[in-house]
Amino acid sequence: QVQLVESGGGLVQAGGSLTLSCTASRRSINFHVMGWYRQAPAQKRELAATMDYAGVKQYTDSVKGRFSISRDNVKKMVTLQMNSLKPEDTGVYYCYANFFGTEYWGQGTQVTVSS
Repeated sequence: QVQLVESGGGLVQAGGSLTLSCTASRRSINFHVMGWYRQAPAQKRELAATMDYAGVKQYTDSVKGRFSISRDNVKKMVTLQMNSLKPEDTGVYYCYANFFGTEYWGQGTQVTVSS
């Protein structure tokens, strides 16, 4: 069984920064994709940013230029640096990992951006 353990998140004023980190409990798996999804209140869960094993990154349009994703394939860790945060970035952020089509999710961490 794989667990994704998240840290970071919290309350920040608009324009501020936060860093989310996630580490997988099993070091023996080379996840094809690791990243972050988010879910705003009463909204569907959406991709925020992902990064594949080769280093190819994907961002949703609304965070491009503000968020930066990185991963450590040895430590099985993925980090999301969030800058210039906006109130619309508020939501629960979920760590995500994919291994040959099997998806793993973290428990979610709350990010709240006040105006």
